[in-house]
Amino acid sequence: QVQLVESGGGLVQAGDSLGLSCTASGRAFSSYTMGWFRQAPGKEREFVAGITWSSRIIEYADSVKGRFTISRDNAKNTVYLQMNSLNAEDTAVYYCAARGAPSIATTIRGYNNWGQGTRVTVSS
Repeated sequence: QVQLVESGGGLVQAGDSLGLSCTASGRAFSSYTMGWFRQAPGKEREFVAGITWSSRIIEYADSVKGRFTISRDNAKNTVYLQMNSLNAEDTAVYYCAARGAPSIATTIRGYNNWGQGTRVTVSS
């Protein structure tokens, strides 16, 4: 098991950038595939981005491709989500997730470790 804590959320204006961090505690962070999900008000939680332990494989949801960048620093037990060109549709609670498998999953059931979430609000 790994414990995850997100940070970096806040209120920004459309077009702004924001960076999120997720720091893990527990065993063997570097062996986990990490993902970012988000849940907008009244909507289901959806996949945003995922990264394998080595950072060799990265996937993004179509809605964030070209605007968001996921990265990780295994020495710091941290995964990041850099969000650029934010718009109102990006408003959501953002969750970090970890899974002890080598491939990226794009569904909630693919992850068994979750953070508490950090809220991002984009004003238009």
